[in-house]
Amino acid sequence: MSDAILALDNVSKTFGRADNPVYAARSVSFGLHAGRTLALVGESGSGKTTAARLIMREYTPDEGQLLFRGTPLGKANAKALKAYRASVQMVFQDPFAALNPTHTIRYHLERPLRLHQPKLNSKERTAAIEELLTRVKLDPALLMPKYPHELSGGQRQRISIARALAVNPQVIVADEPTSMLDVSVRLGVLNLLNDMKAQLGLALLYITHDIATARYVAEDIMVMYAGQIVEWGDTESVLTNPQHPYTRLLLSAVPDPDRRFSDTRFSEELNRIEFIRRQSALPQPETREVTKNHFIRPMPE
Repeated sequence: MSDAILALDNVSKTFGRADNPVYAARSVSFGLHAGRTLALVGESGSGKTTAARLIMREYTPDEGQLLFRGTPLGKANAKALKAYRASVQMVFQDPFAALNPTHTIRYHLERPLRLHQPKLNSKERTAAIEELLTRVKLDPALLMPKYPHELSGGQRQRISIARALAVNPQVIVADEPTSMLDVSVRLGVLNLLNDMKAQLGLALLYITHDIATARYVAEDIMVMYAGQIVEWGDTESVLTNPQHPYTRLLLSAVPDPDRRFSDTRFSEELNRIEFIRRQSALPQPETREVTKNHFIRPMPE
């Protein structure tokens, strides 16, 4: 992780009482690299959003540390923290809730420019807003005076992406960015994220429960359950040759039009669902390398 823009180093976060703890994140480590997407997949409650909130500094780790350009954030001064907030931006799941309904699209994009690029004059800000809207494939003249409720879900999510780009970030955390969109517009948003990554050299953390979209956007993938990363590595390697029983269980839930309902590649795991889930929730400290850039934490027997 030495060349990572941002990294979690053995980070843990626990909620609840001491006699009944909930391990939202347990010894989580990963790095985000320029020009690459890392997908964090898992079912609801697995700890994905907790990882995002740790990165956005909404939560403070109980153990471990958050590193930005190799420097621990816990020791950062106010200037470094301000730079971090500009460098790491988030795109939220609900594009309507993320935008203030009482303000125009122009206001939503102008505000981060005023905060982070105060030297721009009015004409320069307008030009920057037009460039941002064009970058996310929206018509500036048509969109700037509109309000969020006048836009489609896909348009609102593109505005959220444009707002994140307004501060010239190095990292974007996208938390289920397509789950509330119509299926017909999801591909456009995914293609936009891929374009931003390639054109701007962004590091992207893509959080989702949808393995199909993870496969489409991410070079690397992590499978999370009960606060632990149980399998990770090259996306194609992990998804075509899953080694952890929980990963195989997760993949078995993906509809396959070429497979009869009575057939399954993972029938053994399906018959052992509760056992797999129970064992996968236990601490799994050992790391095993399956192949190059493909690792698992073996499930306790």
